[in-house]
Amino acid sequence: MRYAIYFTPPGHDPLTRAAANWLGRDAFGGQVTPPARRGGLSAEEIAYFTAAARRYGFHATLKSPFVLTEAESEQSLRLALDHFASATAPVIIPRIVLSRLDGFFALTPFESSDALDRLAGDIVAGFDSYRAPMTEREIERRNPDRLSPGELKNLYLWGYPYVFDRFRFHMTLTGRVSDAEAGRVEQAILEHFRPLLEEPLEIDTLALFVEPEPGAPFVVRSSHMLGAMAQLENA
Repeated sequence: MRYAIYFTPPGHDPLTRAAANWLGRDAFGGQVTPPARRGGLSAEEIAYFTAAARRYGFHATLKSPFVLTEAESEQSLRLALDHFASATAPVIIPRIVLSRLDGFFALTPFESSDALDRLAGDIVAGFDSYRAPMTEREIERRNPDRLSPGELKNLYLWGYPYVFDRFRFHMTLTGRVSDAEAGRVEQAILEHFRPLLEEPLEIDTLALFVEPEPGAPFVVRSSHMLGAMAQLENA
């Protein structure tokens, strides 16, 4: 069993609902939605382009999937997340846009945010004691030969290459899309999500995702509201 600390909006949020319909699966409960035609893409094409992202559910990675160390339990991890989240202020992203990153499409902030980068870094470092050391097989799955020296160092130190100065907040919507198909896919995504791209995105919860067994779809195990302690103090 693996755990991950992600951001995803609440299950009832319009962005979450739109993403679940696009991906064909809801990480809150795991309900599967039959693919439907979107824009100029057939249902079969949607299912194909979203296959890689579907298993993980709609999310932004903050602490990548990890196996718990023997000294910790799911309960202790959830309690630590409660404590961390309650003492941590939410972050507002004024605007999100559709981007293509290394061939795949994702929703990203329109501009960088130091507060968001700090939040991600604090989670990576603050919860690393809960992560069991990676096996050689897990390291090989990350294709270490393709990583830069800094990314390789991050992989060995933190279990994931794209942390700290390599971090980029993104909510993945597809697998890698060829240049020949990119225009059609981009247009379909924009038609589906366009009204929601004008709204600010509030990073106000942390979600604990779980992969029950290797290769199984990730689902939301628990949600943890940011800033709960500060809200109580100011009430």
